[in-house]
Amino acid sequence: MFHSVDVVSGGILYRRDAQSWAAFEPEFSRLKQRQQHFAALDVTARAALLQKFADRLADGQERLAEMVCEEVGRCLHECRAELNKSVELIRYYARLAPELLAHKTIATQASLSQVRFEPLGVVLAVMPWNYPVWQILRFAIPALCAGNACVVKPAPSVARVTAALFDLIGEDLPMIPAWLGHDDTLKAIEAADAMAFTGSTRTGRLLAAHAGMHLKKTVLELGGSNAFIVMPDADLAQAAKDTCYSRFRDAGQSCNAAKRIIVTEAVADEFIPLFLAECAKLKSGNPKDAATTLAPLHRADLRDTVHEQVLDAVAHGAVCLTGGEMPEGAGWFYPATVLDRVHPACRVYHEEVFGPVAMILRAENEAHAVELANDSPFGLGAAIYSRDTAQAWRYAENIQAGSVFINRHTSSDLRLPFGGVKASGYGRELSEFGLYEFVNVKTYWQK
Repeated sequence: MFHSVDVVSGGILYRRDAQSWAAFEPEFSRLKQRQQHFAALDVTARAALLQKFADRLADGQERLAEMVCEEVGRCLHECRAELNKSVELIRYYARLAPELLAHKTIATQASLSQVRFEPLGVVLAVMPWNYPVWQILRFAIPALCAGNACVVKPAPSVARVTAALFDLIGEDLPMIPAWLGHDDTLKAIEAADAMAFTGSTRTGRLLAAHAGMHLKKTVLELGGSNAFIVMPDADLAQAAKDTCYSRFRDAGQSCNAAKRIIVTEAVADEFIPLFLAECAKLKSGNPKDAATTLAPLHRADLRDTVHEQVLDAVAHGAVCLTGGEMPEGAGWFYPATVLDRVHPACRVYHEEVFGPVAMILRAENEAHAVELANDSPFGLGAAIYSRDTAQAWRYAENIQAGSVFINRHTSSDLRLPFGGVKASGYGRELSEFGLYEFVNVKTYWQK
């Protein structure tokens, strides 16, 4: 069952039954035919269709932002930012695709040798709930630019906004939703030519194993537990502000948020009060209220999991400096929580915490801070705050992550590749590197 619930009131917003593979297969077959016609278009023609979609999305973005706010629970201003960035993403790729996908002639002993970028066919995406517009388009737009067709299996809890997004996509683009259950999603993987997945590491392993058994190309963007390293010479006031923003935006429900605050002992006692002062400014409330800066969590079970992780940490000796108590009343709110003295016996040391909980790890020195950053199964991103940027770059080279930000919290930029290593997945999205993930890089050679 696909259904959307108002996160604040608990009222049902939208319901629809799951499709069986037998019911969906004719739609899938028609999409494969549409993909061949779409791929035959010149890349500039495909880009023009994407520009038209960007215009439609821009016209409907306020309505979609309100839907995301109601269904996911994020603050309305955060949802508006998601829609703005999604429109920008489409226009970015529509503008650059003709250049990035142009044939590349390479000098060899042949009279003519080229590399061309050709579509794989139909790409299936299994998508999460936390950014229900951005996550879909982040994979789909570059795949469409290259001439692929896209099938999207959405998260069950954001069905209404997904349906509204596909109303805007319309018939111009070969892209359809797949309202499938788990077992039928596995059949869709077998039928597709490639798969993109964003979500938990556990589910990613299961889907990637199934795709691998059928030799399907995959890109996985999985969990994250990003390190935020505060070196002794950092601007502590700025680091405290940025840590608070990165950890608690979107109610902490972002894979790319700062989650492990690694502070060198030399400045820990000075930094922590600054960080707590920033946390104290956060205000819980209705996510549509402009004054709200800490939204509710998306579901009751997600809040329960976060609270269990906090209780486990305290039971193993971590110190809860603020928050950590389950609130009463309507809505799945959880207070901004800060855990100090976290160590490997605590679940949060090894697990991703998908909610408004920050953990503080104390490092003996700069080298130890890097060791702690790497002592995690995840490797999505990291941030280093230091006035000595040359030294920060040297430390960054030793961090096992898909990205390292210096004197800024981790985020994604359309122009730069996004993805991780280790249990955070593989492959890249965004930039030209994301565009090339779902193409056949094909060699031509003429005597």
